[in-house]
Amino acid sequence: MDSLFDDSALTRTGGQVRPGAWHLPGWLSPAAQDWIVARFFQWGRGPVPPHHTRINGHPMSVQSLSLGWHWSPNRYSKTADDLGGAPVAPMEQWLVRLGQQAVAEATGDAQYAASYVPDAAIVNFYDHHATMGMHQDAEERINAPVVSLSIGDSATFRLGNTENRNRPWQEIRLASGDLFIFDGPARFAYHAVSKIHPGTAPAGCRLGAGRINITLRQTGLPAS
Repeated sequence: MDSLFDDSALTRTGGQVRPGAWHLPGWLSPAAQDWIVARFFQWGRGPVPPHHTRINGHPMSVQSLSLGWHWSPNRYSKTADDLGGAPVAPMEQWLVRLGQQAVAEATGDAQYAASYVPDAAIVNFYDHHATMGMHQDAEERINAPVVSLSIGDSATFRLGNTENRNRPWQEIRLASGDLFIFDGPARFAYHAVSKIHPGTAPAGCRLGAGRINITLRQTGLPAS
C-alpha cells in the first residue's frame, strides 16, 4: 500500500549511488517544481504536443514531448518526422543553466559542469499505469551526462548494468524534486521505471496526479 503521506515526509539520503551515478533528493524547491509544471502545460500546446511514441509499431505507455531535438526510436531530428513533420520546439536556456548547476552540485566539479551544454530535453508524462522498460539512452554521440528531474508522484526507478537488461540492478525511489544523473561509467547503464506510486506527490503539487520526468542530454549533433 502506498504511503498516506507524500514522500517529502520521508527521511532520505542522497549522493553517489555508484561510480558515475548520483541521486540528490529534493533538489528542486517546491517553487521551482511549480514553475516547471506551468512550463510543461505550455509545452503541451505544441508545436509537437505530448504523444505516445511508437516502438516496433506499439505505443509507449508514457506521453512524450521534446525540446531542441525531437526524439524518435534510434534517432534525433529537428522535425517530428514520425508525427507529420512539425518543427521541434527550441531548447530553453534556463534548462541549459539548470543542467550545468545540477552537474556542478552532484560532481563537485564546476569546470566540468561548465563544459556540459545540453541541447535536447525529453519530457515524459507518466500516468499511474505508465511504465518504461529497461533501455539505454544511446542515441547521443558523446558520453556527456544525462540529467533527470522528477516532479509529481514518486516512481520506482531501476538502475541496471551497462551490458544487458538483466541483473544486477538497483531500485531507487524517485520523489518529486529529485535529481538523478548518469555519467562516466554509468552513462550507458540500462534503466527503467517499473511503477508509479499514486498519491505520493507533495500537497499542492500543480501537476495533480502522475509524474513528469525531464531528461537533459547533450547529443553531440551539429546544430545545423
